[in-house]
Amino acid sequence: MNINAPHARTTGPAFDTARLDRLMDEAGIDVLLATSKHNTQYLLGGYKFIFFAAMDAIGHSRYLPFVIYEKGAADHSAYIGNKMEGGEHANNPFWTPTVHTATWGTLDAARLAVEHLKSIGKSGARIGIEPGFLPSDARDLLASGLDGARFVDATHAMERLRSIKAPHELDQLRQASELITDSMLATISAAREGSTKTEIIEQLRREETNRGLHFEYCLLTLGSSHNRAASPQAWAKGEVLSIDSGGNYHGYIGDLCRMGILGEPDAELEDLLAEIEAIQQAAFSKVRAGAPGAAMIEAAESLLKRSPSASFTDFFCHGMGLITHEAPFLMTNHPVAYEGIDADHPLETGMVISVETTMLHPKRGFIKLEDTLAITADGYEMFGERGRGWNRGGKG
Repeated sequence: MNINAPHARTTGPAFDTARLDRLMDEAGIDVLLATSKHNTQYLLGGYKFIFFAAMDAIGHSRYLPFVIYEKGAADHSAYIGNKMEGGEHANNPFWTPTVHTATWGTLDAARLAVEHLKSIGKSGARIGIEPGFLPSDARDLLASGLDGARFVDATHAMERLRSIKAPHELDQLRQASELITDSMLATISAAREGSTKTEIIEQLRREETNRGLHFEYCLLTLGSSHNRAASPQAWAKGEVLSIDSGGNYHGYIGDLCRMGILGEPDAELEDLLAEIEAIQQAAFSKVRAGAPGAAMIEAAESLLKRSPSASFTDFFCHGMGLITHEAPFLMTNHPVAYEGIDADHPLETGMVISVETTMLHPKRGFIKLEDTLAITADGYEMFGERGRGWNRGGKG
């Protein structure tokens, strides 16, 4: 299965336009110019051009798609893409009333964006942009071509829009998580004494690819080491293995961590994983729509502080979806550098969060569980929940 295969496209926006209009109004934005891959994909109902899926660079410039959306006027929307996307549009028309597939670089795309904004009478409007995903040459051209325009950061508005997942998005995230779990368990089972980290990671890549996932990464440890990079280190009897992988299914990210053992876990290892499981369950017990994210964090951290392994164990949770860390943002700079602005806000039905507890044991190694939860009215649904104990290696 090709995750970048064309999706069936609708005759209108596939997102909640009323919600986007409200978020734009709150941010002081008249017209949105989305340029990141994840937000253009979201606004186009799942479409991403396969030619630039792995790399944006071409010639002296780079691929720069634009989705242009005017608040309250979806009929003024436009998509600006690469010349090769004309065939994509012919096969499965984009929903935007205006489509320009005539660009090869950033300046081509920016010029067409200026022309479109002028054509809808918005050259002097408050323009919402994604500063982290708008090259400087394109921004300079927009500024020079749009006399009187004011640029506004639209990042927060788009994060809010994507934070509530539609049923089809939940299905994609569920499938991504299930397929990653299947892949990790198969990889652990196939690995044996003498298998190197590099070989195990390559095995996981094949397992994920064969199941229709796009392999994103694998962070792997063996034995007492906390180093998660690929290396010639080999798995030995009695050692633990931690496997943390992100895989992409039609653009949506699955991100889980499971544990393996070559042989049978001793009593200490059983106790250590049980500590992690207890912290995870403490967090899960506070997860439901309407409850603040802080309640989950406080429950987990309260139990963690009383844990025998507290000095080398950490708890973290974050939102996820089209990217690995997105709204809700629940913890500050822990470990990724952003503010936990949503911790005191109620969780909402349709949000998806990753909950993880990590132990850097000084003798037994890297021990971790990471789970994916979709928020429901009365609690949560866990995606890919299998294999949360000690999984035996050398069985495949």
